[in-house]
Amino acid sequence: MRILVIGPSWVGDMMMSHSLYQVLKQRDPDCVIDVMAPNWCRPLLARMPEVNQAIAMPIGHGSFALGERYRLGKSLRNRYDQAIILPNSLKSAFIPLFAKIAQRRGWKGESRYFLLNDLRNNKQDYPLMVQRYTALAFDKSAVPTADQLPIPYPYLQVDSAQIAKTKAKFEQQTALAEHRPIIGFCPGAEFGPAKRWPHYHYAKLAELLIAQGYQIHIFGSGKDDAVAEQIRNSLPTALQRYCINLAGQTQLEEAIDLISCCTAVVSNDSGLMHIAAALQRPLVALYGPTSPQYTPPLSDKVEIIRLIDGGLIKVRKGNDSTEGYHQSLIDIQPELVVGKLTALLS
Repeated sequence: MRILVIGPSWVGDMMMSHSLYQVLKQRDPDCVIDVMAPNWCRPLLARMPEVNQAIAMPIGHGSFALGERYRLGKSLRNRYDQAIILPNSLKSAFIPLFAKIAQRRGWKGESRYFLLNDLRNNKQDYPLMVQRYTALAFDKSAVPTADQLPIPYPYLQVDSAQIAKTKAKFEQQTALAEHRPIIGFCPGAEFGPAKRWPHYHYAKLAELLIAQGYQIHIFGSGKDDAVAEQIRNSLPTALQRYCINLAGQTQLEEAIDLISCCTAVVSNDSGLMHIAAALQRPLVALYGPTSPQYTPPLSDKVEIIRLIDGGLIKVRKGNDSTEGYHQSLIDIQPELVVGKLTALLS
């Protein structure tokens, strides 16, 4: 069985899709799984041994580009027996159709009744995103209930030689931190400050951890460099040497290598949070308006802190501070995080 998976476009969602690939391989060890995804996903897919290859999705996330989808689908004809479409969008279902893949499986989404011939419409029976992904490994008549569904945790393979090479690249930046054990911070959030723990709380947490003998490495994209610098500059000058800002300086594969070396990680709800969980790093995950009820980090080494109840609150910029932070995250005090972190590490 050759399977084409149309993958998601976000880091966290791509990490959760790994549970599906594992179940597919468990059910049919000889199946070949190719995943079509944006190029930036390649470092993740390359570290998932169940994936045969990543196929670049050249069309941007918001672009319909029907002609390009037709050409791409046509180029994939006679290669696959089954397609599994993970996004819910209408446009994500066109390429398998144009590729003339016999079985096209996915959840009911944007009016795509005629594009999928193995359509699932009981999404409400599977409240977690990872459950919805993994359920697609099963024939429609044989899908286990949510409580019986196997959910193998996502993981990422790392290579010691590659880790050493990555560490050497950043050795000059980290030399002043005196080889202390590392706590990783992931303060970024794709959809704005309302999902971020305040920078001044991160700074206070860094100060408390540095006093305990740790150094801090801050990870993120180039968009997170400003908040990383806010954290670092909020520390007393004498302590700033122990807080290294790597946001925007690492490729995704390098961030994976460096996060794998962390003693523990503290993160907002973000893609890097899911990567830290997949690397089995002790993780304190901080939630505010977003909710762990749908996309929690999948690991046995996680402490989730959320001080409010209920599901997702759709805000992009909070009204509770001049920086746009949400009150539910402002209320999470650094001392609480230190306590949860200490319990994890003990």
